[in-house]
Amino acid sequence: MTKALVRARAVLRTGLDDRGLTRLETMRSAPPLTLRQTARGEIHLVSTGAGPLGGDHLRLDVEVAEKTSLTVRSIASTLVLPGTGRSLMEIHAYVASGATLVFAPEPTVLAAGCDHMMTTTVHLAEDAALFWREEIVFGRHGEKPGRCHSRFDASIDGRPLLRQEFVVGDPDIDGSPAVFGDARCVGSTLITAGRAHDTSSAETTPAEPKTELREAEVAEGVAVLPLAGPGTLVSALGRDAVELRQRLSWGESRVLP
Repeated sequence: MTKALVRARAVLRTGLDDRGLTRLETMRSAPPLTLRQTARGEIHLVSTGAGPLGGDHLRLDVEVAEKTSLTVRSIASTLVLPGTGRSLMEIHAYVASGATLVFAPEPTVLAAGCDHMMTTTVHLAEDAALFWREEIVFGRHGEKPGRCHSRFDASIDGRPLLRQEFVVGDPDIDGSPAVFGDARCVGSTLITAGRAHDTSSAETTPAEPKTELREAEVAEGVAVLPLAGPGTLVSALGRDAVELRQRLSWGESRVLP
């Protein structure tokens, strides 16, 4: 039996309550993209179905209103499976003036035979703050990865901040020392800091960067790169998901206290 292709769009929108605290004005799930509130201003993505599978088209829209804070995580890794055609996961995020978004789900795992497209578009106000981490694992244990094309576009106040694109799953390219070498995982974290606003409500927000990097810092398997935006990009490779997270965390610690 052929699985029916899935079209799903989930939506998150924040607002301020009468005490000036973040509230969720919209939280609309669309299986397999199911949203669960786990704390004030914190959402976890819960997969309520397999995939994405080949041919599925999933979309998540996130709008963080002025002076609100939102954290988005996930309960578990996302396993991308083969199917009929290419699967697509697209994320669109808008972070308004004085707002903060932390987006840090668990890794995406590319099962053998999958053909996947990931597109992320982030629009930031001039004084918005962002912490966005993305991790990709090249297949399950002992298998070669499927193919994945990832595109990340971030803009601040209408100006380009980061344009990043890469492809996983071409053996002739992946194994090159100039690309992934013997790594089995790749990841990046984009960090920007907006103008500080009142956080006396004890809502969780990213700390202000302890310093503005003027020069790149490089260690084994990780690079911390200042952007012109302003902002900082941490990029890392790892032989497994644990090593990748350790390297990203080290790079993040060079920017955040």
